[in-house]
Amino acid sequence: MKKAHVLLFDGYADWEIGNVLAEIRRLGQKEVISVGFTQEPVTSMGGLNVTPDMALADVRPKEVLILILPGGYLWEGEYPQNLIDPLVRQLQDQQVPVAGICAATTALARSGILFGKKHTSNSIKYLSDRVADYSGHNDYMDQPAVRDGHVITASGLAAVEFTMEILSELDLATPEMRTLWFEAFKHGNYPEDH
Repeated sequence: MKKAHVLLFDGYADWEIGNVLAEIRRLGQKEVISVGFTQEPVTSMGGLNVTPDMALADVRPKEVLILILPGGYLWEGEYPQNLIDPLVRQLQDQQVPVAGICAATTALARSGILFGKKHTSNSIKYLSDRVADYSGHNDYMDQPAVRDGHVITASGLAAVEFTMEILSELDLATPEMRTLWFEAFKHGNYPEDH
């Protein structure tokens, strides 16, 4: 059975992926695997210490339901691009969804998978300033989260929208349940009959 894979690294933005990981497991009944650049323990921005289940080099694309990249300052500096880019491109070639939020959108842009796809980020200036050869201006959407061609991107302020796009991409739960979830978590509209 395919599993959701989430890349964790020192300083990853833990709050950006909290909802989506919980709902992949709760609503979607799918397993989540944590992946690190190595299997050494990492610490999130919030101080959570985690030992990844596996190293990025050991990921088998045929076992990946989706690859989720949280934001974090790592993406704004040096990182093992030689490890992440080939995997991201291979997953896209196999039509396996890849999702990046906040600064992780810069990694997706550098990998080349945003080319020709509608996408978003923290702002178009944010992407342009941090990705030297960024050329996706015509495909940039000024929206909280965007899904196109098995690629999901989101602003760092849009963790709920990011979750909704991933749940929709993976067709987890019913459309009605997803709408109820979104209304509850985004707008505080908890359904009275639940």
